[in-house]
Amino acid sequence: MIKMIVARGISLLIGYVFGMFLSGFFIGKSKDVDIRTQGSGNVGTTNTMRILGIRVGAITLLLDSMKCILALLVVWALFHTRQPEHLRLLMLYGALGAILGHDFPVFMKFKGGKGIATSFGMLIVLYPQFLPVCVLLFAIAVGLTRYVSLGSILAAMAVIVQVIVFGRMGLLSYADTDLLEAQIITVGIGLLAIYLHKSNIKRLLAGNENKLSFKSKRD
Repeated sequence: MIKMIVARGISLLIGYVFGMFLSGFFIGKSKDVDIRTQGSGNVGTTNTMRILGIRVGAITLLLDSMKCILALLVVWALFHTRQPEHLRLLMLYGALGAILGHDFPVFMKFKGGKGIATSFGMLIVLYPQFLPVCVLLFAIAVGLTRYVSLGSILAAMAVIVQVIVFGRMGLLSYADTDLLEAQIITVGIGLLAIYLHKSNIKRLLAGNENKLSFKSKRD
């Protein structure tokens, strides 16, 4: 028990350290742009794309996804022989840490992004079976409305529903003793993503949410 508590903490910390690499912020700085002071002020993919264009936004999406994947690879390398029966749960803790590091980076006074791209990295590794529904909902919502926030919220809701449904169907690859804990963590990640979109939800309801544009505001 004590060993697993320590392993959970280590996995969470590894993820958090990786998560604090805010690619949109650093790419912006390399171009003498502080994206925290422009657009929505968010350091995630959408605002980076809005300020610096689709190419930079795509790079930000890739890097923010990859940092979660890399964190999970480190957790795997560290624990695949030490805690093989609980490895998947420890990797989930690594993903949680990466998302928290992205959303609440200590070096930026805990003001980061909203964790969608980082969560995408988690889905690729731990929940690839969720991707078809999540990606489809996101694509339809953004394609019809051009509201990235709406697509992100729907994708987060889809993660919550699927982790419950797939778990009840026995289709999640966690040890029986870890399943409920994993579901609680995953639901929490989805709820956190929705909560961090609270200002977007208010604007959506008011009809003044920002729509996606593929043109850089610097053009």
